[in-house]
Amino acid sequence: MAMKFEERLRDRDAWSIGDGCSAGRVLDLLSTKTVFLVVRECFYGTTRFDDFVARIGTSAPAVSRALKQLKAAGIVAPVLYQEPGSRARDEYRLTEAGQDLLPVFLSLMQWGDTYLQEGRPPLSFVETDTGRPIRVRVTADAAPETTCDDIEIRVNPAWRRV
Repeated sequence: MAMKFEERLRDRDAWSIGDGCSAGRVLDLLSTKTVFLVVRECFYGTTRFDDFVARIGTSAPAVSRALKQLKAAGIVAPVLYQEPGSRARDEYRLTEAGQDLLPVFLSLMQWGDTYLQEGRPPLSFVETDTGRPIRVRVTADAAPETTCDDIEIRVNPAWRRV
């Protein structure tokens, strides 16, 4: 199975989008596992540098590079905070562009749950009000958008560490 091309694009040797491919540009942006896991942690509510390092389980320099890359791309924005007796520091929050990565994030999680977890994914994503599972689907139908605020993350009762 494959998508179909309009008539003027059917001769695949007659055209190329090269570096203009949006999927390629997203992969350039989310180019490392650490970058993607920083985005994941932002969706999970992590905001502080030390918490990113601890939750991702990677080095501080790797997290620093990932945050710089995401900041430069407009995916996260620093927000200044200061605890009493400490110097001011940055927290990192998803921008609108970062929040728009939610379907990408959920699609990858959903695919991994189906094909990489042997039927036992660790987490379930459900609609907060109803408890119905969140699913990402390709459709031409108009549907109301679900945002991060509408999603609750739960431990999947069927999950057990292998």
